[in-house]
Amino acid sequence: MKKAGTCMAQHTTIGAQGEEIAARFLLSRKYEILHRNYRCRHGEIDIIARLKNVFVFVEVKTRRSCAFGSPLEAVSLKKQRSISCVAQAYLQYNRLSNSAARFDVIAVLLSGGSPEIEHIENAFELPGY
Repeated sequence: MKKAGTCMAQHTTIGAQGEEIAARFLLSRKYEILHRNYRCRHGEIDIIARLKNVFVFVEVKTRRSCAFGSPLEAVSLKKQRSISCVAQAYLQYNRLSNSAARFDVIAVLLSGGSPEIEHIENAFELPGY
């Protein structure tokens, strides 16, 4: 019998592993990582990065298989709205409201050898961006 919380602990570990892979991926492409797991009262964003003068708000989805759908399918409209609220709060708080920004999704698939990484730039559009 599994102990309570075992699945959640595995989920957290897989998520943290995927976020680390995504951060290294972005760094290798000249992104500057500003924050990881940025939280405010509106929610959380996995990675806030900057590429030249564009702020990039990144949602990372990690899976061991596609049995329950691709990682990209897990970024629901509700999650998109949450990311948008956090991004807007971040930009306002840091007096960057007039800055260029976009929303990316990085899907990490950990199914065997090397992780498969799919980076979707401008994964979704929201008013004001």
